[in-house]
Amino acid sequence: MSTPAAAVAVQMFPAQSSITLPPRDKPSRIFLFDVDGTLTVPRNEITPEMAAFIADLRTKAYIGIVGGSDLSKQTEQLGVQILSQWDYVFSENGLMAYKGGQLIAQQSFKHFMGEDRIKRVVNFCLRYIADLDIPVKRGTFIEFRNGMLNISPIGRNCTQAERDDFDVYNKEHQILPAFVAALKEEFKDIPLTYSIGGQISFDVFPNGWDKTFCLQFLKADGFDEIHFFGDKTYLGGNDHEIFEHSATVGHTVTSWEDTMRQVKEVLDADAAGAQ
Repeated sequence: MSTPAAAVAVQMFPAQSSITLPPRDKPSRIFLFDVDGTLTVPRNEITPEMAAFIADLRTKAYIGIVGGSDLSKQTEQLGVQILSQWDYVFSENGLMAYKGGQLIAQQSFKHFMGEDRIKRVVNFCLRYIADLDIPVKRGTFIEFRNGMLNISPIGRNCTQAERDDFDVYNKEHQILPAFVAALKEEFKDIPLTYSIGGQISFDVFPNGWDKTFCLQFLKADGFDEIHFFGDKTYLGGNDHEIFEHSATVGHTVTSWEDTMRQVKEVLDADAAGAQ
């Protein structure tokens, strides 16, 4: 089990306590969403239907997103107004945390790890990928983010068609799970978590820096009913830890359409209870 997120040091900004959000129906409840496979097709833009659904939901409830990607990639998928359209935006699992459009906290993978340990991991990954026999390799095999390393055997420069093909290939040949297993064996001395996220890659980050990291900010603001919606809630998936966390009500979804359906079920239960 990963280290509780609240136990990990984080640089706080004085803005969090001073930012107020408009009142909603249930002030202690928030709907928190994964992005890929939950709000959108993986690495695709949000559909107009889903965008309208979320905009309407925000009139009833507080809403937030949490994902492993950085803000620029989240913006590509959810739009340039992302910070103004969501109450909370947690990029890189909350290592970059925004509330009401303002940055409230940040943490750095580089400062935590140190250059020597980062180079050890990077060098191992490059050698592993060089020896890996897969149908296609493109570019950007290792992406350094503020809160993690993102490792992709095929490379993040692949096309959408190549991404989809690799997803099928990986499910048959278990390329990503085998890579993760090799890293766990090699770096037993470093407290790292390995989390398979989208179709072509996995994230590497310090223990406790999974998606549960963002919960400390929601708890600080008094939310005690946190509905989390994600597609990779299975053991080893990057939604697993937050899905099973005692502070959340976890919902496993299969698509953005299924997310809409399950959110409606929660709202319908509210309406039925009020009668």
